[in-house]
Amino acid sequence: MKRLSPVLTAAALVAAVAPTALTTGTIAPPSTATTTDQPRRQAVEPLVVAHRGASGYRPEHTLAAYELAARMGADFIEPDLVSTKDGVLVARHEPEISETTDVAERPEFASRRTTKSIDGRPVTGWFTTDFTLAELKTLRAKERLPQVRQESTMWDHRFEVPTFEEVLELRERLTSELGREVGVYPETKHPTFFDEAGLDLEAKVADAVRRHHLDRRNAPIYIQSFELSNLFELRDEHGVRVPLVFLVTSGAPYDLVAKGDPRTYRDLVQPHSLLALGNTINGIGPEKSLVIPRRSDGTLGSPTGLVSAAHAAGLKVHPWTFRAENTFLPVELRAGADPTAFGRALEEQVTFLETGIDGLFTDQADVGVAAKAEFLAGS
Repeated sequence: MKRLSPVLTAAALVAAVAPTALTTGTIAPPSTATTTDQPRRQAVEPLVVAHRGASGYRPEHTLAAYELAARMGADFIEPDLVSTKDGVLVARHEPEISETTDVAERPEFASRRTTKSIDGRPVTGWFTTDFTLAELKTLRAKERLPQVRQESTMWDHRFEVPTFEEVLELRERLTSELGREVGVYPETKHPTFFDEAGLDLEAKVADAVRRHHLDRRNAPIYIQSFELSNLFELRDEHGVRVPLVFLVTSGAPYDLVAKGDPRTYRDLVQPHSLLALGNTINGIGPEKSLVIPRRSDGTLGSPTGLVSAAHAAGLKVHPWTFRAENTFLPVELRAGADPTAFGRALEEQVTFLETGIDGLFTDQADVGVAAKAEFLAGS
């Protein structure tokens, strides 16, 4: 696939997202208003995105997890996309698969254990880039967080690793069966890693989207990435028309790091940068603490100005990841001493919805659907 040179790509990105000098302070001035004083975006209902499917109840990125989430009422199902050795897109959280499959238990693949560099860090394990689709299909999925989600482990070894094609076919079937549109929200994982392996993700994603008649602005799809270059490539080189979402966390996008570009995620979500990015992307997916941070004692703080800044740039905001277990909740919303028990997750999600976000990613789709209903009833 034809790619822009690193020098040209970096220059294009600088021109696109830096019309004025970027600052390096906080993401946006913290708001002094309480969460209930924040604007509620009532024109369009917020979206419930099933993070890796119903991953709070089934092993993540399996057809069973996606289907359960849709039947719970999720608006979108979210597959993370990686590539096999023979260039097929499959749904896995990472190219390294020992945490989410039984590959480590399979003696025939013992010799494939190796160390590779992902985002500049050495990672040891088994990688999709060393398996054909046929080989990968012999593996079975397992729960990634067995200590937190012991009940989910009873579904270990029952499900295959699905292809992106199978996920899109499932979406179509569920849309028909449920009588409502079920959306899909794919993430291209570690694009730079796959580019270096000679396994392009973008062209295959674009082809799949078009093959399933989803390449239109109002289609039930978003494409997301923690890197910027591939989002620009999807829009400018492959001409995809679907909404694109830039995922935001701490640190810096690895594609910029690899080019020697010093900008961080914090720089890229400053108001001037968001305005410029809005010429290419349609939304941001921030780690949820960038919307409402936690105080030093673990309790929920006050909203930042990120939602308002993104909306001013015409961008939607879909934060991640909401989980119902105590161990993931703010201190004041935990219930009892068991870290694996569900706490007051509904309250947390309603609080975030009151900041004006346009949707949220959740591991428990039913909780997200209930929070959305409670928010809309009170709006």
